[in-house]
Amino acid sequence: MKVTIAQAIKAIQSHQRVFVHGGAAIPTVLLKELVAQAERLKNVELIHLHIEGNPEYAESKYQQNFSVTNLFVGSTMRPYLDYERVDYLPCFLSEIPILFKSGKRPIDVALIHVSPPDNNGYCSLGVSVDVAKAAVESAKIVIAQINPRMPRVHGDGFIHLSKIDYSVEVDEALPQLPRHTMTPIERQIGQNVAGLIEDGSTLQMGIGAIPDAALSFLKDRKHLGIHTEMWSDGALELIQAGVVDNSKKNVHSGKSVSTFVMGTQLLYDFIHDNPSVVQLEVDYVNAPNTIARNPKVVAINSAVEIDLSGQVCADSIGSRIISGVGGQMDFMRGAALSKGGKPIIALPSRTLKGLPRIVAQLRPGAGVVTTRAHVHYIVTEYGVADVFGLTLRERSKGLIQLAHPDDRERLEREFHEFHRKQ
Repeated sequence: MKVTIAQAIKAIQSHQRVFVHGGAAIPTVLLKELVAQAERLKNVELIHLHIEGNPEYAESKYQQNFSVTNLFVGSTMRPYLDYERVDYLPCFLSEIPILFKSGKRPIDVALIHVSPPDNNGYCSLGVSVDVAKAAVESAKIVIAQINPRMPRVHGDGFIHLSKIDYSVEVDEALPQLPRHTMTPIERQIGQNVAGLIEDGSTLQMGIGAIPDAALSFLKDRKHLGIHTEMWSDGALELIQAGVVDNSKKNVHSGKSVSTFVMGTQLLYDFIHDNPSVVQLEVDYVNAPNTIARNPKVVAINSAVEIDLSGQVCADSIGSRIISGVGGQMDFMRGAALSKGGKPIIALPSRTLKGLPRIVAQLRPGAGVVTTRAHVHYIVTEYGVADVFGLTLRERSKGLIQLAHPDDRERLEREFHEFHRKQ
């Protein structure tokens, strides 16, 4: 039913849980109106993945009106995280759909951002299918902003108008993710990662300078494929150059598979009504058994820090959450099970402040996203270490060689101190 924006938001009542479409699909107009109606609302819980833009509802002046449950803590939400009104819910991305559907975290209202309906009445969730499809199917009420600038993307993201309770028409550009200028260190890490990628590999990569750097060194490869949680303009360049043709994949051969995309308008234009691109639900895309069916899966993931036993902290600095569990473990495991697969953790040897990222022990409170038993390849600007099949002592030697040279002697000493016979 087409209504005004104000009428649509009036369907939301106090004490309800509201899912918010994430990433570049954030329903900005609906959220702005929700904040405008804050005075009549009490204790409305907003639940979402990373969102672009200013989350005004998270400001302290709305503490009686809104609480926020983050399924991934992006840069826009980090300043508001207090673990009370604005909190984090750790969950594998692949398990969030069952979180909604099982009733463990039931959804009262879903706020979504979709393309205009086609001739058969189907709108598309566009740039972000991920957990949004499950939220729509679970919600008691679905409110959509319909935008002609939202790409119509093939795959699982189609929603029939009959499933939308209230719709409003908007015309606004999607948030864009600018390309990052890589540093010499990031460029070297990317080159080291690229050296592990063979012709015919299936790629999983995330957002950021290191994945983009690795992709920039793959222009001489052949028959690469994409099966990933998300992709951006770095992968687009390889598709347009013919390097990625998805011809060697066993799952959705010939198609680039993901659950969401974020990037520039060039990317959004490319995926619009493009049958070579499919966006599928995250519980399928990120399932390790689905991932493992493809050959030579190369999973490129990052970390905050790694200890000498191989434990990977990727979602926090000590106890301070800065991102989320996401799909790292799904793809690390899926790549390990893939024939010829390579699970990779890539990171600079030091932070921008000069602190070591390869450490003898993780900081107090640090969360282990990928366990020491799941780690295979570790990459820094100083090289590559394959620690699979190595003892703690053997892998510590390999990891110390990847650390900054000024940190190596101390790491060697600390390893012996921490593991000496008690």
